[in-house]
Amino acid sequence: MQLQVEENGIVTLTPEGENLIKDSAMYNEGLRPTRKNEHHWTAYNFASLWIGMCICLPAYSLAAGLISIGMNWWQAVGTITLGNLIVLVPILLNSHAGTKYGIPYPVFARLWFGSRGAHIPAIARGIIASGWFGINCWFAGAALDTLLVAMSGWANVPGHLGISFVFMWLLNVVIAYRGPEAVRRMENWAAPTLIVMSLALLVWALTSAGGWGPMLSAPSKFTTTGDFFKVFFPSLTGAIAFWSTLALNIPDFCRYAKTQKSQIVGQSTALPTTMGLFSFIGVAVASATVVIFGEAIWDPAALLAKFSPIVIFLGTLGIILATVTTNVAANVIAPARAVENIWPRKFTYGFGVIVTGLFSLLLQPWFILENFGNYIFGWLGTYGALLGPIEGIAIADYWFVRRRQLQLTELYQPNGRYSYKGGFNQKAIWALLIGIGINVVCKYIPGLEFIWDNAWIVGLLVSMLLYSWFMNKDQSLLSPTEYKKFTKQISG
Repeated sequence: MQLQVEENGIVTLTPEGENLIKDSAMYNEGLRPTRKNEHHWTAYNFASLWIGMCICLPAYSLAAGLISIGMNWWQAVGTITLGNLIVLVPILLNSHAGTKYGIPYPVFARLWFGSRGAHIPAIARGIIASGWFGINCWFAGAALDTLLVAMSGWANVPGHLGISFVFMWLLNVVIAYRGPEAVRRMENWAAPTLIVMSLALLVWALTSAGGWGPMLSAPSKFTTTGDFFKVFFPSLTGAIAFWSTLALNIPDFCRYAKTQKSQIVGQSTALPTTMGLFSFIGVAVASATVVIFGEAIWDPAALLAKFSPIVIFLGTLGIILATVTTNVAANVIAPARAVENIWPRKFTYGFGVIVTGLFSLLLQPWFILENFGNYIFGWLGTYGALLGPIEGIAIADYWFVRRRQLQLTELYQPNGRYSYKGGFNQKAIWALLIGIGINVVCKYIPGLEFIWDNAWIVGLLVSMLLYSWFMNKDQSLLSPTEYKKFTKQISG
């Protein structure tokens, strides 16, 4: 029986396929494969998605923070641009699976970790997204607090910063509750708005600092190449880890792509260019603050406080918009789907959004942002060591082990082909543990700390190679003959 149809590189279920799984405990409306009419996202939709996500306060702080630890402007921009070009590779590789089969990230994870083991990478991604959710809300809350302090007697209200944070947290939860399709509509108009506001900030820095020369003339504080590389490699890992989260759950968005070309073109043009431009703006503005105020200010809320109330008002609106476009797209859908996947017949996407918001409070974003060391070396570096091995397993499974051929209906069967033993793929778990373990051990061995500094890349490569070796001739693999048996081919 042919249970799926492949047309122009997009696989959807036949009516027989849908009937086979619709009553499964692992199936619901949010987790099912997308249908043919739901593949409607164009290259512009993906470009606007990335523009809206990249123009955010953590990205600004990452770039400006590299200045504060000693880099000059081109070292900082180059580090971030290189990191985004590197992470674009796994983003596009995992996007192919989401586009071709129309499955969200937790269902994709069932393929390589098993029907129950999928909770391991899904929840890991969800925890990190919850942390980012809180970080973005904290940035926006601080900006709102700055606005209210400048325009009223808000400074006399006890706990005023905490109140501002809670308000922004609630606003983000309410908007996120509306679902992923609302993201596409919001990003369409938010992306050009954020571009204009970012360029306006750059113009202010340029004119106030007296031109490019004074603004970008600050030399690097590193006197030797060795001193620079001690900071460069962990900073590069941080730049990669920044979007390594989306490299995992990008199928949550690409499952709606019209074609493979639309997602490839949209993402390849928008991600590296937007992050490169916005990191330059962050670096330029931080450098300008040294000229203008005598110190490098990498906190946008602290910078806002230097302006008049009307500028603070407009800047706060921009920060709120940047926070919402990033948070709803990048930091809610993944954990909400992870919660939904725990009990598909009972837990909804909306319930997952609420759990995400509550968990973000437990991760204490105010501590992560207490200083730049916590942010890039602690937060970004640590979760980069976790996500690298997971991404290596995902890429190896889809591209090298299964060669892009799978049976959709089996992903929704508790005891199906991809359930492995007891719902867990032990081979994936071992590849993950070894990939993480090598990085952690090297962190504490003198002379091997550089392995930890490059934890994302090392973990990805180690787990990718191990998983490919472990899964050679695994019983879950489809032969080309079996794939043709289940799949009806329709030429364009």
